[in-house]
Amino acid sequence: MHDLEPYFKWRDHYNSARDKRSPFYGRQYSEFEYSQKIYNYYIHPQWDGFGSATLYTKIIYADYSQGFAVLEFIGEWNDCIQNDIMFLKTKVIDPLINEGISKFALICENILNFHASDDCYYEEWFEEIAEELGWVCMINVRQHIEEEMQTEGIDRYLVFSPLLEEFNWRRYKPQKLCAKLQEVVDAKYKLLH
Repeated sequence: MHDLEPYFKWRDHYNSARDKRSPFYGRQYSEFEYSQKIYNYYIHPQWDGFGSATLYTKIIYADYSQGFAVLEFIGEWNDCIQNDIMFLKTKVIDPLINEGISKFALICENILNFHASDDCYYEEWFEEIAEELGWVCMINVRQHIEEEMQTEGIDRYLVFSPLLEEFNWRRYKPQKLCAKLQEVVDAKYKLLH
């Protein structure tokens, strides 16, 4: 796991440690000192902790004029025991919403497991961004995680789509990714209505 580094090819476009509006502003990173762990496994030092013992993130892009942010994740998303959604919502998402972000792309290919609790924080997130026609797109979610979220009804607040499974998001520039995701969201909601 220590070799899995957050996506870095957009650093010319955005760096959360240099963004005064980011919840991770001012963070210092080591390229060589591994101190963060998920269970007994060290992870790359570029990942950001936000209070969870098993889930880490990296804001790899934010554009406040577009109201769009891309967050990449690694680890186990455990709402049942760790209450990860509470930490994510209060420590990362709320500050971004307060800065005008309403469209979220969550890169989930490095999330290995998900354990649900209730859906209160997801519902709150959904309601807070709905007025701005916002969304939360789940990209490259493992099938068993998507099924768990559907079983618990969390998928009511998140955008899942066959188009976002095995989605090559790295081939897009950040602004183009936002436009592509908006197309997916529009198509999904057009089908529902």
